Amino acid sequence: MCDVHTWKCQRVGKWLKRAGFPQYIQPFTQEHRIDGMALLSLTEMDLRSPPLELKVLGDIKRLMLAIRKLQRENQYHLALTQRLENGTRTLRHREFMQGNGSDFAESDGFTHSDDSSSENRVYVPTFKPEIWKTVISFIYVFLVFLVTAFVMVIVHDRVPDREKYPPLPDLFLDSVPRIPWAFVMCEITGLVLCAIWCIVLLLHKHRFILMRRMFALTGTVFMLRCLTMLMTSLSVPGDHLECSGKLYGDFWTRLHRAFEIWSGLGMTMTGVHTCGDYMFSGHTVVLTLLNHFITEYTPRNMYTLHISSWVMNLFGIFFILAAHEHYSIDVFIAFYISSRLFLYYHTLANNRVLRHGDKDRTRAWFPLFSFFESEVDGIVPNEYEWPFPIPSIFMENEEHDSEENDM
Repeated sequence: MCDVHTWKCQRVGKWLKRAGFPQYIQPFTQEHRIDGMALLSLTEMDLRSPPLELKVLGDIKRLMLAIRKLQRENQYHLALTQRLENGTRTLRHREFMQGNGSDFAESDGFTHSDDSSSENRVYVPTFKPEIWKTVISFIYVFLVFLVTAFVMVIVHDRVPDREKYPPLPDLFLDSVPRIPWAFVMCEITGLVLCAIWCIVLLLHKHRFILMRRMFALTGTVFMLRCLTMLMTSLSVPGDHLECSGKLYGDFWTRLHRAFEIWSGLGMTMTGVHTCGDYMFSGHTVVLTLLNHFITEYTPRNMYTLHISSWVMNLFGIFFILAAHEHYSIDVFIAFYISSRLFLYYHTLANNRVLRHGDKDRTRAWFPLFSFFESEVDGIVPNEYEWPFPIPSIFMENEEHDSEENDM
């Protein structure tokens, strides 16, 4: 995505030439000094009206289509420009009413105090990285995974005897024969989604906010999973699972086994095999959260990536069921809880009215959210940057290369 808001007049001229409008380079860049931000704010009326007054209707329509494409690709900076313009109109209105000695400024909601007037002028969202909060969120999910591994050892010891408690009736499992290699395919799908998400994190400008949200949501869902696993022990979903309880009676044996599960990330590919951790599916949680984060923090016009992400999410869930490693209800609940919690979290984070309307209630019900999102204002824009310093040998050609790539 090109950062049009950083363009100088010269870059605007090169864009006009590349778009097929070289005849307008002089009036745009030399006479009226239109830079990137001014280009984003242009409307069709601006092109028709003085001082530009373009005369050719076809040029007006084609140029406006090209400008609208840039506006779609730079929605955040366009919205910021509109906020600045609205704030300027508000100040002019207030100054006019005060200059005329009218009391309407008070009744219309405009206050004369310096504090509130500064709030009414311009709202500019801030996105501080707050790395220390990201570190805390990582410690949180790290500890939750340790607790989850230990709980998985406990529920393995409590797994019901298969001869006394056979597999429960399940609509999907009873209808679809088991596919032995399906669970490995599920984990491969998860690794592919994880690799895509790591690339997004690496290139995203607000990567620390994204990591903080990922750690907070993952830790919270897996903590809930610990509670549901402890509350109810379900019988194994298939006869192919060789599970027997009371294997880890000693505390240190349990701790050692928990470390094996944690270090192997609970994956069959790493040699980890567990029983009893059925309500609800941890693999489904990971697949669903990765899918939602990828689709949320990549540009809306990357349709192929978004469709592929959803396909991998749904196929991963199918592979879990086809392997007969979980009951259908385990997978359904895991998908529902993960997706709903993601949507609730981001609805609060993106809506300032909901977040600041009742701060005490938000702190009581969502303490982690209130802590991690306290300095994040508004929707996090999908902006990207190269995270590593560019070697000096390439600095001379950097501007030229960026011009070619942005056009």
